[in-house]
Amino acid sequence: MDNSMSLLSSLHSNIFNLSGSTFTQNSNSFTINCSGFDVHGLNYTAFQSVFDRKAFQPVVNFSVPTRVNISFTLSAILEVNAQIQLLTSFIWLELYWDNPFISWNPEECGGITELTVAAENLWLPDIFIVEFMDVDQTPSDLLAYVNNKGHIKYKKPMRVTSICNLDIFYFPFDQQNCTLTFSSFHYTVNDMLLGMDKDVWEIVDTSQHLIQTQGEWRLLGISKSSPKLAVGSSLYDQIMFYVAIQRRPRLYIINLLVPSGFLIAIDALSFFLPVESGNRAPFKMTLLLGFTVFLLMMNDLLPNSGTPLISVYFALCLSLMVVSLLETIFLTYLLNLVTTEPPLMPHWLHSLLLHYLQATNCYNERSQKENESPDPNPIHLSDLKEPRVKAGSAKSWLNGDPHSPWTQLEHQQKVDIWVKFSLVLDSLLFWIYLIFMATSLITVTVLWIN
Repeated sequence: MDNSMSLLSSLHSNIFNLSGSTFTQNSNSFTINCSGFDVHGLNYTAFQSVFDRKAFQPVVNFSVPTRVNISFTLSAILEVNAQIQLLTSFIWLELYWDNPFISWNPEECGGITELTVAAENLWLPDIFIVEFMDVDQTPSDLLAYVNNKGHIKYKKPMRVTSICNLDIFYFPFDQQNCTLTFSSFHYTVNDMLLGMDKDVWEIVDTSQHLIQTQGEWRLLGISKSSPKLAVGSSLYDQIMFYVAIQRRPRLYIINLLVPSGFLIAIDALSFFLPVESGNRAPFKMTLLLGFTVFLLMMNDLLPNSGTPLISVYFALCLSLMVVSLLETIFLTYLLNLVTTEPPLMPHWLHSLLLHYLQATNCYNERSQKENESPDPNPIHLSDLKEPRVKAGSAKSWLNGDPHSPWTQLEHQQKVDIWVKFSLVLDSLLFWIYLIFMATSLITVTVLWIN
C-alpha cells in the first residue's frame, strides 16, 4: 500500500515537472515554465496543457462568470440596400478576456511579456452579431495576443451584412440608424458577461479616421445600450451599438433635383407665350414628354421600396405640367369659342369673377395712391355688370336684329368677360407654379442644411 502511494505521488510530480510541458500550480494560479525561451526560442510543449483545455471555458471558480470586453472599428460602409433593408459594412472586431491557466514570469523568459498564439489553440468566446444575415467568412488562421498575466486580445475582420430598418422618406437627405447587437449563443449571464474595452467616443473617433470608403454614406456617430435578452428562463447579456449614417445627397441633387427644377421652371415661363398664338400647347407637350423620359432614365437612382419625399415631388411636378397643358387646351378652345358664339357665363362664376376683380382693383387703386402714379389701363368693373336694356333698342333686340347696337354690345361684353376669365385662370395657375417652385427650393435647402 505504501509503495502504491509513493508511485502515485511520483507520477503527480512528473506531470508538472516534465521538461517538455512544465506547468506548476500555486494556489489558484497556473504558471508556465518558460525558462530557455530567450535562448532556444518558444517551446510548443510548454503551452500544451493550456491548449488541451481549449474545449472548456477557462474558469477556476464556476460561480464567477467570464468577462469578455468588446470593441470594434467600422472601416467601411460598403452598401445600403433599401429594397431588402440590408446594411453591408466591414468591421474589425476586438475581443478581450482573461485565461487564468496562462501565466509566466517574464524574468525567467528573457523579459518576454506578450506572445502571439494561433487562435485555433485557444478557447474563444462565441460572440455573434444578432442582425447578421450572411455566412461568416472570417479566415480561420488568425492569431491572438497573450500576455504573461493571461490577458488575451483577439482581433478578426468581418464583412457584416445585417438587417437595418431603413426610413427613406427624406431620400436623398436621409439619415439611417442601424443596430449591431453583440451577444453569446450558449453562455448566459451566469457564465459570461459582456463589457466595453473602450469608450464609445473612442470607437467613433477611430472609425471616422480609418474609414476607407468615401462614397455615398458617411458615419455620423455610434451610441450603445446594454439590455439583457430573455429567452425562456435563460437570460443572456448583450451590447447594442446604434450606428448612425448619413447619405451624401450631392449626386442626387445634380442628377435628379436640378434637371427636374429646370424643366418645371421652363414650363412656368411658357405662360408668357400668348395662348391665341397656338404655340403654347405644343411647347408644353414637348416639355411633358421630356419630363416623362427623364423620370424613366432616372428610375434606377430612386429607391424601390417605400414612398420617398422626392417621389411625391416628381408626382407634383408631373401633375402641374399635365394641369397646365389641360388648362392651355381649355383656354385655346374657350377663346376660339367666344370669338364665334360666346356662351352665357354661369351666375356663380360671374359673381366670383367680379369679387376677384373688385379685390384686385381695390389693391391696384391703393397702390396707385401710395405711389402717386395713375394706372394707364384701369379696369372698369361697370363693363362686366349685366347690361340694362334701354327702351329705344328693346324693340330691335326683341326682333332678333344682329346688327342692333344692343346685340353688338351684349356680344362684346360676353367676349370681354370670357377673355378676362381666361386671363385670371392663367394668372392663377402661374402663381401656383411660382409658389410650388419657391416651396420646393426652401424645402430642399432646409433638408440639405439640416
